Amino acid sequence: MADQLFPPTVIVVHPKERKSKCTVHPLRGDERFAFWKFPKIGPEPLNQYVRLGYGGPVISEKDYDRGLLVLDGTWKLAEKMEEPFKDIEVRSLPPWKTAYPRISKMFEDPQGGLATIEAVFAAFYLMGRKTDRLLDHYHWADQFLELNQLK
Repeated sequence: MADQLFPPTVIVVHPKERKSKCTVHPLRGDERFAFWKFPKIGPEPLNQYVRLGYGGPVISEKDYDRGLLVLDGTWKLAEKMEEPFKDIEVRSLPPWKTAYPRISKMFEDPQGGLATIEAVFAAFYLMGRKTDRLLDHYHWADQFLELNQLK
């Protein structure tokens, strides 16, 4: 698919998300992304955006020119972040396998849950966007690509 301009991917980060565990933090400064700190709303208009989540149609190349909104936080925190963005169309991902090692003593992750960087990569891939440099700083990039038969 030919390159064309599309709105930046907006990643809304919960203030309790630790930088040391934030898989998308290395994307700051990449022109393809804008970061907002929840609950603040940034300057990007979201009228042409889809929100990555559960329960919507699978994201695809039909969404290529749309903006992508991603909520970044633990599963429990991300659920609480949805309210201000409830009117944005939801797009889901088909099953992908995560390489991110999770150990929670309090909550069980949803079936098919991915690290935020994995979800962004999968969305870009399915939208037909370039995925170069997305996983450059992701410790489990090789395992993620192998698990999903992309390597």
